[in-house]
Amino acid sequence: MKELSRTTDTFTESVIRQMARLCRAAGGYNLSQGFPDFDSPMPIKAAAIAAINKELNQYSITYGEPVLREAISKKALTYNGVKCDPETEITVTCGATEAMIASLKAIINPGDEIIIFEPFYENYGPDGILSGATPRYVTLHPPDWSFSSEELARAFNHKTKVIVINTPHNPTGKVFTRQELEEIARLCLKWDTYAITDEIYEHILYNGAEHISIAALPGMGNRTITINSISKTYAVTGWRVGWAIASEPITLSIRKVHDFLTVGAPTPFQHAAAVALELPDEYYKGLQEHYEKARDFLFKVLNRTGFNPYKPEGAYYIISDIQDLMKKLNVLDDFSFCKKLIEITGVATVPGSSFYSDPEKGKYQARFCFCKKWDTLYAVEKALYKVSS
Repeated sequence: MKELSRTTDTFTESVIRQMARLCRAAGGYNLSQGFPDFDSPMPIKAAAIAAINKELNQYSITYGEPVLREAISKKALTYNGVKCDPETEITVTCGATEAMIASLKAIINPGDEIIIFEPFYENYGPDGILSGATPRYVTLHPPDWSFSSEELARAFNHKTKVIVINTPHNPTGKVFTRQELEEIARLCLKWDTYAITDEIYEHILYNGAEHISIAALPGMGNRTITINSISKTYAVTGWRVGWAIASEPITLSIRKVHDFLTVGAPTPFQHAAAVALELPDEYYKGLQEHYEKARDFLFKVLNRTGFNPYKPEGAYYIISDIQDLMKKLNVLDDFSFCKKLIEITGVATVPGSSFYSDPEKGKYQARFCFCKKWDTLYAVEKALYKVSS
């Protein structure tokens, strides 16, 4: 038989989803996949049901229902400081995942390079390959996950088409500062480079951290694609409703790709998403309060059970240094450790090497998520003491 695509030989299936399957088979506690296991807000569930009952069950306008694009435009201006025309500068997609690949396919040409900070959300590497770009990686260094200005500057050249930014950051919980984003913006302007910024955790912030959209910085409005989704903020990861905000010429290109990738996002969930984006400020305050308590709880548990965690400033993940426990459990790499951890405790996490272009950089790390209800977190606390006893 003829050879299959060589492209797919250059990356693996999602390690995060693999660990979630192992957890499910073991009947364990899934701290690997970043989905909340608590209830979604009642108003948006009611809105989805109402939309279905109103027979809003057929194809939507390909690039998004007008009511949702209006809600996105309003929220982007008030929260992010990003002005966008709902008719010409917003594309509703099947989650932020599709928004990212559609955006890259819309602007990448053969020979282009993209810059990705690592550790990175594991989709970004394969997205770059699938879009035909050559990735260049810039390392974020613990404990504060800072980057070297010199390394970043060296990554830019005349082939650089895009830099991908995720803030708040998965998997580290880093929140890029205004100063860091201004530094990135200066390099984008110098090298005529686009920025694609994934801001899906924009409302999950701790200790006074501020979310800043690079599209709102001087000179960046027309060269930034801002990606977001309702998945994380509103605990509806299965609804698959996201969007990309960009200038009209970029949006026209994104919409073409999106049209032939998925046609459109689920119609009733788009109407519910419009309701979600209009929830009052009290909702976001409560969200932050819950996650801050959950973060502090899991951080203490990890410390007490022999892990060496790095405290995040945003999102709902904690990376831990697992080197000491690897020695204790007599395992040689992070994959073996994570599988052993499921066997001993039932707690599933993600091996750190899956977040790096060079697996050696993450071989002593593991990522835990804490977007879970308190019953789950209390059970995890009890389970993890098995590894330290």
